[in-house]
Amino acid sequence: MDLIKQIQDSAKKVNKRIVLPESTEERTLKAANEILRKGLAQVILLGGPEKIKQQASNHQLAHIEQATIIDPANHDKRDKYIDLLVELRQHKGLTREEAAKLVEDPLYLSTLMIKNGDADGEVAGAENATGDVLRPAFQIVKTKPGISVVSGAFLMSLKDKEYGEDGLLVFADCAVHPDPTKEELAEIAVATADTTRAIAGFEPRVGMLSFSTKGSAQHEMVDKVIEATKIAREKQPGLKIDGELQADAALVEAIGKKKAPDSDIAGKANVLIFPNLECGNIAYKLVQRLAHAEATGPVLQGMAAPINDLSRGCSVEDIVNLVAITANQAANEQQ
Repeated sequence: MDLIKQIQDSAKKVNKRIVLPESTEERTLKAANEILRKGLAQVILLGGPEKIKQQASNHQLAHIEQATIIDPANHDKRDKYIDLLVELRQHKGLTREEAAKLVEDPLYLSTLMIKNGDADGEVAGAENATGDVLRPAFQIVKTKPGISVVSGAFLMSLKDKEYGEDGLLVFADCAVHPDPTKEELAEIAVATADTTRAIAGFEPRVGMLSFSTKGSAQHEMVDKVIEATKIAREKQPGLKIDGELQADAALVEAIGKKKAPDSDIAGKANVLIFPNLECGNIAYKLVQRLAHAEATGPVLQGMAAPINDLSRGCSVEDIVNLVAITANQAANEQQ
């Protein structure tokens, strides 16, 4: 089955509440209309109701009437969100007056809605920088228990079905954290396994990549991967994971059997964890361009609730697909 169709079909079944804080941005509004038309999620739009309705009318977006529209400056839970924000940030010196201003910022309001249980996830970034999207997320939603680092995974759909899970591989971290410690690398592995189950829908077999396979080279960089693998096993007992493995040993069965004959993962990995961002980012772009793979992502992982960041150059289709991914993440978090 086509990956995007699979993701969208799953999103329809779980019917999650996804908030779009950039609701007066044209691509976002058109995406919201398509999401509602397809039934991929319940959509919450933040912005002036009259402006949103007028824009929807101008672009003939008939399905926007199905969305929940909330005016950040005037809604019945405003005081509740102010109190919540003060409670969460008063240790940083935040006053009620300052909180009252912040709750009118759609990016802050989105995360407060998620924290309060009024929304299941957020997609933003079409007109806001990554830092602006993630700042309130870190302050309010925070990371999952036991996870201190946010990372970015790509779902790589290959034309060659020999590798991964019938041609599908998950790569991480390719987007966020430049040089993780062994503990952080273990967290990235565990988070990526969760992402794989939630979005790709198969059981992860995690290969922890290095330039060494089972002691073929000695270096502190290799040691980091070995230790991270041990930590990941402790964090998620039963996780199918092994390392250190070279990329060919992780992916090619004949090489895996030769280089790591005692490994259950070598030659069978469908999730690849790179030792640092430099390796991960280079690898996904090479595979995307040279193997003509379809790269879906980055999917942000490690947050206590799904909050995903778009590229400011995104298309309407990109927003639709990321909302479907976010809905699937939300369903997995709430199981």
